[in-house]
Amino acid sequence: MTTKANATDDSFHVFDTTLRDGAQREGINLTVADKLTIARHLDDFGVGYIEGGWPGANPRDTEFFARAQQEITFRNAQLVAFGATRRAGGSAADDPQVKALLTSGAPVVTLVAKAHDRHVELALRTTLKENLEMVRDTVSHLREQGRRVFVDCEHFFDGYRANAAYAKSVVRAAYEAGAEVVILCDTNGGMLPAQIQAVVSTVIADTGARLGIHAQDDTGCAVANTLAAVDAGATHVQCTANGYGERVGNANLFPVVAALELKYGMTVLPEGALAEMTRISHAIAEVVNLTPSTHQPYVGVSAFAHKAGLHASAIKVDPDLYQHIDPERVGNTMRMLVSDMAGRASIELKGKELGIDLGGDRALVGRVVERVKERELQGYTYEAADASFELLLRGEVGGRARRYFRTESWRAIVEDRPDGTHANEATVKLWAKGERIVATAEGNGPVNALDRALRVALERIYPQLAKLELVDYKVRILEGRTGTESTTRVLITTGDGTGDWATVGVAENVIAASWQALEDAYTYGLLRAGIEPTE
Repeated sequence: MTTKANATDDSFHVFDTTLRDGAQREGINLTVADKLTIARHLDDFGVGYIEGGWPGANPRDTEFFARAQQEITFRNAQLVAFGATRRAGGSAADDPQVKALLTSGAPVVTLVAKAHDRHVELALRTTLKENLEMVRDTVSHLREQGRRVFVDCEHFFDGYRANAAYAKSVVRAAYEAGAEVVILCDTNGGMLPAQIQAVVSTVIADTGARLGIHAQDDTGCAVANTLAAVDAGATHVQCTANGYGERVGNANLFPVVAALELKYGMTVLPEGALAEMTRISHAIAEVVNLTPSTHQPYVGVSAFAHKAGLHASAIKVDPDLYQHIDPERVGNTMRMLVSDMAGRASIELKGKELGIDLGGDRALVGRVVERVKERELQGYTYEAADASFELLLRGEVGGRARRYFRTESWRAIVEDRPDGTHANEATVKLWAKGERIVATAEGNGPVNALDRALRVALERIYPQLAKLELVDYKVRILEGRTGTESTTRVLITTGDGTGDWATVGVAENVIAASWQALEDAYTYGLLRAGIEPTE
């Protein structure tokens, strides 16, 4: 493992703890390979410090540090090992856990220390004086061994409320022993921004220590609390990618960094790195196997999505009227959502986004607006089905729907067999390029059987369809007033290996709604492949 100089100077630290604190989120279980991949992504993003875990506490983290030394050349970040102060009554030089921190090879160590008097007495079962000595001894020993040391003061804000003098004495002990930064931790996540700012200001004034902030999100204020600490003089922020963490999570790395760069005017990342933020956020979400939050600030796919007609009218004049930043600065894009709230401006902007020139044709735009509103009244949703909307729009522009095949009929059969199993079979009859085609297929459900039958029917004529794959399938019952007779909406996401698109179908019959969405999915796939319509 080699480390080049940070892209930014040491006056401000962006410290990521996704691999340790973020990994404590319910539902996340990282392998060593996962951790190595995420570490590379974070280094690409340009954070200054990556906390890799607790070597010696579990075999996985020990292996991670060993492999990181051999497999990763960090360009921007320094790897950090996390551990605790030495045990009460012992010495740091003889403490096995402290030795494991040194063995990890990490150039930086973060020590967690108790700053709440009750935790010292009840959890550590030692005296307040001994706790201070544990901090001094461990920090001094690690510094003597050539390590940079940061100290996390656990439960600091609760401890400060209970015994401010003692909480500050822990900060002094760590800083005077050689810790470069002392981090005030809102471990229970119960603080609010004004409280954070007041305490951080006071502790800086009273101790003279360089302070950092570690905020949990239990009040929904972790990002705000982090920025409040910066306002008060903190120069080290601890965050996790996408806000992952125990309970409801930690301060989210991406909005914190974006605020520092774009709102505070600070340079905390290498040049050009901020434009990679959306990609990095989504890449890490894929590694941890969690769907990226669509409404996450800055990086969510809905972060710069506009639906209301009033917004669209203003954005047509100047996008900045309804956007706080240019989305390209964080690697995102503006999107126009088409719905029953759409006005002319929404349709014109959406057409432009799709590469369709409406040519200022007010009558055409008016027809599209009315068509969308009429269809959405029936239950269609085009804000979630861009591909179906594009087909509708192209049909209006061209005067007729773009068709590659014409359906004569379809049938799906579900057979309940005596042995408790089910057979699903579908038959489709259609016309394509002047040829009548009949195809039958089986599947693990009626919709899957229809999908396979349609594929069997068309792949000989359109071999491009072999690349298509059904990625997602969602069903929603609309206006559930009539029980099983209610209108059903089906959303299908299809991919071709290079991108995905969504289509929608609505009918009283779930299979009929699915067929509509499948027809659109195949039609759009052929359009996307550059095939000219034949029907």
